[in-house]
Amino acid sequence: MPSAQIDTIVGPLSVTESEGAITALTWAALGNDRTGLLDRALEQLSAYFAGELQQAFDLPLYVEGSPFQRAVCDAMLAIPFGHTRTYGDIAKELNMPPQPVGNACGANPIPVIIPCHRVLGANGLGGFSGGTGIESKITLLKHEGAASLLI
Repeated sequence: MPSAQIDTIVGPLSVTESEGAITALTWAALGNDRTGLLDRALEQLSAYFAGELQQAFDLPLYVEGSPFQRAVCDAMLAIPFGHTRTYGDIAKELNMPPQPVGNACGANPIPVIIPCHRVLGANGLGGFSGGTGIESKITLLKHEGAASLLI
């Protein structure tokens, strides 16, 4: 599958596409393939990290997983730039317990673009499976101006 990378404030990120949709974002330098979709993804990621893109990414996404995993990803996609929700908020919306929601957030295959960093625990930051873990989550939240939540 074609992948392309970009250097960011949270380290190198690689975006992967398959069959016309973005399927993964990983903290690694995986490749430098050129496709129209990967170019769009890199342009939008560059704009996001430059503070110029504060809307949702405009990319076709495909989340491989259960209907529940996709529902959690859809709920995360609905969280606006600079805002947060809790695992419990999403759990209530989906009529599920918070722990499976947290597990689904941690299994998000397209972090940053599907903003799992915007989901917090009831009494703290919660976890983060990308990059350097919680440090990457804090960096992304500060970048979006959500730093007041961290005080």
